[in-house]
Amino acid sequence: MLGIMSSAGKNLAVPVTYLVVAGGGAGFYASTYLSVTRSGGGGGAGGLLTGTLSCAKGVSLTVTVGLGAARNQYQRGGSSVFSSITATGGGNGSYNAPIGNTTQGGSNGGGDTGATSSPTQGNTGGANGGSTPSSGGGGGGAGAAGSAASQTVGGNGGNGSASSITGTSITYAGGGGGGATTTAGSAGSGGGGAGATSGVATAGTINRGGGGGGTNATVSTSQGAGGSGIVIISYATSYGLATSTTGSPSQTTAGGNYIYEWTGSGSITF
Repeated sequence: MLGIMSSAGKNLAVPVTYLVVAGGGAGFYASTYLSVTRSGGGGGAGGLLTGTLSCAKGVSLTVTVGLGAARNQYQRGGSSVFSSITATGGGNGSYNAPIGNTTQGGSNGGGDTGATSSPTQGNTGGANGGSTPSSGGGGGGAGAAGSAASQTVGGNGGNGSASSITGTSITYAGGGGGGATTTAGSAGSGGGGAGATSGVATAGTINRGGGGGGTNATVSTSQGAGGSGIVIISYATSYGLATSTTGSPSQTTAGGNYIYEWTGSGSITF
């Protein structure tokens, strides 16, 4: 319950607004499955959760910032945590439905069918093109699904979601664009990585939870890595500064609120 009062008239709980963004999934690279050569799909963005949580004073609250997925097939991003809130890491890009479906995340990577993802954290990836050779679908973002690919044009990454928790509007958790034989998919707004027609695809932006881009290259290290997540909280200055923090969060003030921002794991006690 927010605003619990003691007999001395002091608040025992702090109403905290949070933004928790998980690490993005990696894109995928061109591979052959069932005699069909497919470019790699874009990685899904990390899950994004925002809301208000009543936080007790005198209790150390855990903060975990999820890492972006490395350029390694089947790997999803790391989950981010603030107290009882957990945002799930983004799913990896794919070149066929079975692989995409085994690594569902906050948002899903581009795959044959675009697997179902958590509707409260992100969106599905777009489908791959259906002919030989085929391009990769875009990874899902926090604000929109990735788009489907055609035979030669990669799907675009789904756009992320904007937040003004810091006092400035910033977009987080964009999906990665799909790789393609002719025209690669574009990055989703909010830190997604662009796809590639050859060579190394663009990585998701660090501390934005973006998915990495997929590529038409056949080398497994050519896919774009996912971007790491972030945890940001905001609460009224009337509650006073935190009594302790770990993980070296930045601390600013905007609009009558104290703002703490973690790019690495730690804790906070009010």
